[in-house]
Amino acid sequence: MPFNVTLYDLSVWVIPLVIAITFHEAAHGFVAHRLGDETAWRLGRVSFNPLRHIDPFGTILLPGVLLLSHAPFLFGYAKPVPVNFRALNHPRLDMVWVALAGPATNILLAALAAAAFHLLGFVPASSAQWVADNLKNALVINVVLAVFNMLPLPPLDGGRVAVGLLPNVLARPLARLEPWGMLILIAILIALPMLGAQLGQNVDFISQWIRVATGFLIRLLLVLTGNL
Repeated sequence: MPFNVTLYDLSVWVIPLVIAITFHEAAHGFVAHRLGDETAWRLGRVSFNPLRHIDPFGTILLPGVLLLSHAPFLFGYAKPVPVNFRALNHPRLDMVWVALAGPATNILLAALAAAAFHLLGFVPASSAQWVADNLKNALVINVVLAVFNMLPLPPLDGGRVAVGLLPNVLARPLARLEPWGMLILIAILIALPMLGAQLGQNVDFISQWIRVATGFLIRLLLVLTGNL
């Protein structure tokens, strides 16, 4: 398959992706700082400087390969912001707020991108299409990041929320999955669908759910911002 992605394509995808991931991680660190944990603050991770959050593989290489290969979903990650949950004022409940901060920030960024469509008339005609494509991709990327991160599997934010809210009998075994969480995700999102395709079965349930939830949230934000 030829790699026909241009510099323009990269500019309208990489810029909103880096902003989305940077704000997501900074939000985790900021809320943890406000709730008593100084770990991320001391390490300079409560920052909007993307260089402090970019993971060369997870932020650049992996999303780039998926984009170039026309994968059905875009997946990436940044360097996780370190949080010492025991240092939080109320460790179990505050862990939920710290986890929610990232996806909530992405939804806010998506809403701002949708609202900014109304300002395109003030953009010079020579750059209007580029700005519009950045806004469109910012809307999509931020919603996908929010939905994906809310999957209830540690170390994703949704897993941390579930561990904080579920009763101990359920929270403890779920928390023990954290070291294997990324491998489980890769198996569910990539290996299982490939195996299903070989057997003539569609078992890509998680990606389907992500697409449905993402589509719903994008339409909702477009309606709320007066674009639909």
